[in-house]
Parts: sequence; C-alpha cells; structure tokens
Amino acid sequence: MECGSALPDSLVLEIFLHLPHDAVLRAGLTCRQWLAVSRDEFLWRELFYSYYRIPRCVPRHPAAVSWFREFQRLFDCIPCVEVQTLKEHSDQVLHLAFSHQGHRFSSCSKDCTVKLWDTERPDGYISLVHSTSMRQFNWGYTQFSQFNADDSLLLVSGVYLGPHHSSSGEIAVISLENYTLLSRVRNKPYDVFGCWLNETHLISGNLHWIGNMTSCSVLWLNKAFQDIESENVSVVKRLFKIQNVNASTIRTVMVAHCRRHDNPDLLLDYDAQSRARQQNGQNHQPLLFDVGASGSDEEDEDEAPHRDVNGRCFPGPHSAQPTMSGLDHIIQSRKSLAPTELAIETQVAKMMGEVHTKAPEPDLNEPTSSDDGEDKTYLLFTTGSLTYSPHQIGIKRIKPDQMTTSGPVLCEERSSVEFFDSLDHVIDIHGHIIGMGLSPDHRYLYVNSRAWPSGCVISDPMSPPPIAEEIDLHVIDLKSLREERRSLRAHRAFTPNDECFFIFLDVSRDFVASGAEDKHGYIWDRHYNICLARLAHDDVVNSVAFSPADQELLLSASDDSTIKVWRSPRMVRLVQTPARPPRPRNLLSNWLSRGKNSMSAVNGKP
Repeated sequence: MECGSALPDSLVLEIFLHLPHDAVLRAGLTCRQWLAVSRDEFLWRELFYSYYRIPRCVPRHPAAVSWFREFQRLFDCIPCVEVQTLKEHSDQVLHLAFSHQGHRFSSCSKDCTVKLWDTERPDGYISLVHSTSMRQFNWGYTQFSQFNADDSLLLVSGVYLGPHHSSSGEIAVISLENYTLLSRVRNKPYDVFGCWLNETHLISGNLHWIGNMTSCSVLWLNKAFQDIESENVSVVKRLFKIQNVNASTIRTVMVAHCRRHDNPDLLLDYDAQSRARQQNGQNHQPLLFDVGASGSDEEDEDEAPHRDVNGRCFPGPHSAQPTMSGLDHIIQSRKSLAPTELAIETQVAKMMGEVHTKAPEPDLNEPTSSDDGEDKTYLLFTTGSLTYSPHQIGIKRIKPDQMTTSGPVLCEERSSVEFFDSLDHVIDIHGHIIGMGLSPDHRYLYVNSRAWPSGCVISDPMSPPPIAEEIDLHVIDLKSLREERRSLRAHRAFTPNDECFFIFLDVSRDFVASGAEDKHGYIWDRHYNICLARLAHDDVVNSVAFSPADQELLLSASDDSTIKVWRSPRMVRLVQTPARPPRPRNLLSNWLSRGKNSMSAVNGKP
C-alpha cells in the first residue's frame, strides 16, 4: 500500500523515535514507506538502548547482525512463558540438572527421591521416566545431581543420617542404562556436594577436626564403579589435603576444564561495562590475592571413604564427627575454652602450617615449558580464612597424572614433611557465597553472594558480619583468574548468616539465570548485564537449569514442591501455529514435467 501524501522519511523517523517499539511495528504495516522507516537501524539502536536501559558505551553484541534483530532476540527468545508445571515431587525441590545432550534432566528433593524426566516427547511436554528413593539407605534427602560426560551415569548427592543424630553426606552413582546403584561414597560435610572429574571418576570430600577451630579437608578421587579386578586395583585416591582455620571448611566443589579459550562462547567487553558502572557511581573493587601457604596443625592419619566389594561405603571411625553445616562442635568448644586458648590455637596452627604446607603452583596465568598450550583442569570450591561463612573461591589445578586412581595412594604423601596442600589462587568475594555456576565453555564462573558491609573487620570467626538482602552475581574470568569489576543484581534473600542455603544458578550461551528467596527466578543477558525476566513461584526458588540443546527452554525448582517449565515466546508461537496443509498437486503437470526432465537428460542437456 502506498501513502497518499507521503511525509519525508526524516520526519517519519523523528515521529517513530518518540513511539514505543510495538507502536513502531504496527505503524510499519501502514504502507511501504513507513515499513522501510520502521526497519531503520538508527531507529532500532535508539529504541534498544532506551527500552533496555543499557549504557550507550556498551557496544552491541559482536554476533548480532542488526539492531532490530538484537532487540528481537532479547524480547522474543527469553524463556519466560510458563508452559507446564510438574507436581510429582511431594516436598521441596532443591536441584535440577540437564544431561549434556539435553534429552533428559534429573531433580532432587526433600522427599528423598531423585527423578529422571524426558524432554523429547513428540507433543513437546515433559514426562517422568524414573524415580528412585534413597530413604532405604538412611538418607535424609537428595540435594544435588550431575550427569557424567557421556550421560551414562548419574551422580546423586544427599544428606546421610548417621549415628548420634549427626548429618554427613553421601554420594551415589546410578547407571542410566538399567537404573541400578553402582556405588556409594561418603561425602563430608554434605555441602561439598561432589562432582565428576571425568566419565568414570568423581570427587568427594571428608573433614577431620584437628582442633576447636581448626580442621582439615581431604578431597578424594573415586572410581564410579568397581571392576572384577578391583581387589588388585585402587578405586580411591587422595587428591588434596587442605588445612582450614577459623572454623571454615571446603564446600561446593566443581571442576572446570579450561581450554585455551581462543574462541570463547561469549565476548564480554569489560572495559566498556566498567566505564558505564563508574559513570553510575558503582565502582566495586574486588580483592584478589595469591596464597603462598596456609596455616595447619598436625592431623591424624588420613581416612579414605570405606567401600565394600560392591562399591558401597560404611562409616569409618570418624563418621560421628559433626559437619560444619551444624556448627555444634565449635559452639560447644567455645563454651569450654577461654578466648586466649582459642587465640593460641590459631597461632600454633599458623606456625605449623608454614612448616608442613607445600608451596603453591606457579602462577596459573603464566605458561610453563611443560604445559605451554595445554588444556588445564581446575578444582573450584568455596572456602574462607576469616570466618566459617564461605567468602572465598579457592582454585587448585589438577594435573593429568592426578586424574586416575591408579598408582600410589598415600605412601608418598605420608613420607613427606609437607603433607598439606596450599591453594594455587584465592579470590575473595567479600560476602557470603550462596551459589556458583560455570559457563558452557568453562571460561566464566558466576557466583551468587550476599555482601558484607563495606570496610567491616572480622574480629570473631564465629560472628561474621551481617549480610545484605540483595544478592550480587559476580563474574570471574578463569582465563585471567580475575573478577570482572561489576556484578548483576535483582534477586534477594532474607535468611541470616547461620541459616543461609545454596541457591543454584545456571549459565547458557547468552543468558544466566538464578533462583532467589523472593519467590522468583531471574534471567539476565550475559553481554549487556541486564535483567530480562522474572519467573514467579509460590515459594523460594532453589534451582534453575537451561537445556544445553536449546537455551530457550528453562526449568525452575521451588520450595512449593513444583518444577516449572519455561519456553520463549517465539517457541510458544511455533508450537501453537498449526502446520500448513500440503499444496494439492496437479498430477498431469507433474507427469509432464518429469517427462520433460527425462528427455533433457537423454539429449545431454543439464
């Protein structure tokens, strides 16, 4: 349609600049001139920055082809439409995990079950495939799960109810071929969670108290199942033994396979975003430091997870020790000891650590002749040096010869005077860490934390500073081992220090999502650092998970005992659009055309 009395394009553009984006799109249907102006790149650049409130110094995503398409991506491709609610769990749902292929996912719950779900039904709906109850193994509840690299095994972590009402953790490995239980491994404290190192080996933790405020965390490498020749082959090997001070422990372990990152899955323009934050008066300077040696005290003999011939584990002589999650051990010891005695213990542990702790690895950023160009594997975990509240990210490199349980287990370490391992890097978050997640290419680590007051000083390890209700989402570049100088914020939490619980987040190619205690899940764009959607529940949202096969599919799990399925508006329209009927074909013309083609082939024509 042509406009009768056409206005100049510049005047139409000036009018469109004062309209919302939906009005511009409707106006573009009026005539050809207005349609052409409504697709103007300058117009959509202005609409993009004004609608999403992005600082203009932040450039367009490097993969974007136009401002119009980029506006459409953020508006139409966010999984924010609820399409299904799964109610098969009977208690709070704590964690969700997708398989690497995205065809299945698992869920853990306070009802002590782990459930497997199918995402590839022809009708697009998700259905329950299998459910396993861990209550028969004296578990209190399941809290975490993870598929191995080839999606053949499932790691399930939970709280094991041991003797004397003490709660430690346990890890179970389930075969996804026939849903049989292959092994069980002790995991202490339970909020270590555990993780896969490779397709057949997993990492667990153990905790030994060697003082009233001092402990030792031992991280173990376990084979997921035992072969026939297991009587002569080691299935357990100690990875690291790390000393903890001031009532802290190692928690939340995860493995990052950091490749050379020549082609990262996302290019973050740090400088432009930092300048934008400074212009807005938000200049957060994270603390980064290397740890040369940790304090430690001497410890009893190491205790490996106990397994029977079938891979099941049994409590050892120290299984009655309480975990840091309860803090009962420390509270009781403080009542019976004077402050001077606790101060002396801290000093002795520090001096002993200086003698018995191995030197840290060379700077992880500096390539050496032995590993130049080599992919690196990092063990990441939360820890602390000032208080029991986890406020630091510890980084320890795992060398290739440490990735198997074969070879000597403890002999070499026990004969050495330096029997504690130091951390290679520590990043201080200056707040209580309540969640971590890796980007798909393992280059970026996203961290949920609740900040401490600026300039606070911790004088008592058992009295950490008050934490903010706002949750900060930090981004750490594992290539440079630096925290980016800004954090995302929109979600909130309300529990105090001693009642904080883990809120799982997830990262896709373009987005990052997290749960929160304010009964919502949240989605941000990774490049522009803006909150794009809020996902409503009736209670605390504990976990979110993107499908690795399609980032326009997102799951959220809540204390309201439900799992909600979210898809993008674009995908919802595609599903709801009826399929076009096939065009009727004229048999005579079809026969004549085929005959013509056959004659052309006989005459040698192409």
